[in-house]
Amino acid sequence: VLAAWQRPYLNIFKHFRVEEWKRSAKEGDVAALTDTRLKGTIYRIRGSNPASSYLQLPRAGTQSLGLTGRYLYLLFRPLPRKHFLVHLDVTTEDNQVVRISFSNLFKEFKSTATWLQFPFVCGAASEGTARRGAAGAAPADARWTCLVLDLPSILALYLSRRYSHLRGVKLCSNLLVKNLCTSDLLFEPGVTFSEARLADLSSRGVAPMPRELAFPVPKGENWHALYDYIRFPSEGSKVPHDCIRKSSPSPVAVLEEPGRPLTQPVTLSRAVCDRLSLVHHITSPKAVSAPW
Repeated sequence: VLAAWQRPYLNIFKHFRVEEWKRSAKEGDVAALTDTRLKGTIYRIRGSNPASSYLQLPRAGTQSLGLTGRYLYLLFRPLPRKHFLVHLDVTTEDNQVVRISFSNLFKEFKSTATWLQFPFVCGAASEGTARRGAAGAAPADARWTCLVLDLPSILALYLSRRYSHLRGVKLCSNLLVKNLCTSDLLFEPGVTFSEARLADLSSRGVAPMPRELAFPVPKGENWHALYDYIRFPSEGSKVPHDCIRKSSPSPVAVLEEPGRPLTQPVTLSRAVCDRLSLVHHITSPKAVSAPW
């Protein structure tokens, strides 16, 4: 159960006052910028190689964030034609620290008892600009992305371990980052608060994206035409996937309030919920020789 101070969600950058750099650390080329399109502050992390610059929470590796929310939301955009790297340190119920990493540097999924490495395939505004089905440098028109990681499911699916809490986050170059958030709620972008009430989404554990975490959508535009939404692992997934990527379009579910159809149906973005695996079955994950 989420502690009161973490409900209904925790805006990590705001709560830990990242801009003051007292409870967080930065190394290399890390800058706070004002993004006029996103209407707020973003952090640009860049460097000659992904490990050379980073933003880290908490400041000291001996400390822990202690965040227990099921979902971790990362609002980010890979820098064009670059490679990026993200490390998440999580703690299991038996106090084992496991590192979950994803990067477009990784060519294949690798796994040990304490480290999971996932290749990340960057999406693009126009599919023709990205090499479909392969990890690699981000395309020139890489989109802002809302990545939703189901941390307990990742540990259960890949290591058969039970999740306790998020210990630390290390965002390495080359990235633009808007925010980080944890919650037990599954936030659905592109759904208004009135639509959510009509469809009684709260009974399904689904909620509209909080305004302070949302990407802006100009009037008349569609959220999913502007941004990517990736949920990993995919909903109800029983088979491990070897790669984090956007799924291909498929029919969306239309929600209706019991006994009364919505005048404007709410469409859940199952079509773009997760980046499915390039190879659906992992037969023998290769072991990582040593962490860096």
